[in-house]
Amino acid sequence: MALDYKLVIWNPFKKRYDKIIALSMLFYVIVFAAVTFIFNSETSIETLIIRSFGSLAIVMLHIILIIGPLTRLNSKFLPILYNRRHLGVSMFLAALIHGGFSTFQFHALGDTNPIYSLFTSNMNYGSLTNFPFQVLGFLALLILFIMASTSHDFFLANLSAKVWKRLHMLVYFAYILIIAHVFLGAFQQETSLFTIGILVIGFIIVASLHIISAFKELKIDRAKTKEKDSWLEVCHIDDIEDDRAKIFTVDNERVAIFKYDGKLSAIHNVCKHQGGPLGEGKIIDGCVTCPWHGYQYLPHNGQSPPPFTEKVATYELKLEGQTIFINPKGFEEGTEVKPCNY
Repeated sequence: MALDYKLVIWNPFKKRYDKIIALSMLFYVIVFAAVTFIFNSETSIETLIIRSFGSLAIVMLHIILIIGPLTRLNSKFLPILYNRRHLGVSMFLAALIHGGFSTFQFHALGDTNPIYSLFTSNMNYGSLTNFPFQVLGFLALLILFIMASTSHDFFLANLSAKVWKRLHMLVYFAYILIIAHVFLGAFQQETSLFTIGILVIGFIIVASLHIISAFKELKIDRAKTKEKDSWLEVCHIDDIEDDRAKIFTVDNERVAIFKYDGKLSAIHNVCKHQGGPLGEGKIIDGCVTCPWHGYQYLPHNGQSPPPFTEKVATYELKLEGQTIFINPKGFEEGTEVKPCNY
């Protein structure tokens, strides 16, 4: 967490993360170029750049799309999620190189404005098979630009987490546009079968992981609780690990019940930063620590420790023997609730 907005708050992990991204991108382009010249030595430099960076952007986009469900299925993938925005900006740069060289090669060598030419060189907008596929790629690139340019925490704080999250969910719309862009391009003119293969295999992987993750989340939402005197019976105390939480759905809201230092506390499961699942985090230095980006909250009042100001709703718990009960009516965000001792 940080109080001041800076372009990048560097730390050793971020530096390693970005070095791995940069070296991996360079390695991909070099290998792609080598393979291309081995099997098609007549390929021009412009075509090589267009295809290598286009396919690179597609590979990176698939990686970005599967990080989310992977972390919900296995917490070992959380380090990849931590700076996913860096990966997203890098992916946009690869897509920009692809789009820039494509626009220059196909639309900038005449007297017409390149962007105008891109939209008017093929006017078959009413055709399914002859639709101007380059327009779809341009629109996808525009969405990726909006996401990359608003990825900083400054925009997250000023747009609100809810609006920012919705804005960045446009990545799925961009993904659909890219799929249509590649397949229409393959249908209308020669293109790389390698890129199409990446797209097909990638789509299967992305769809499968999202479906599996969705079923896991659905299982949480459908977990049954017993009502007793307006309290809900949620679980046995041994069902929760020390310094960890168990997530339950209470009145259509996800609540995380934490077990720590001989106490139990319940807070709303959604982090104020980017909507991360607090219940999948753990207690560190006495604070609930979000597994996504490390935002922290005090378990007994849902408040971020000073000088930070984020707050989440709190819930009242009680114990009957070894069974935990929760009052489904939550308190206002930041309300202090006496922990339940065991």
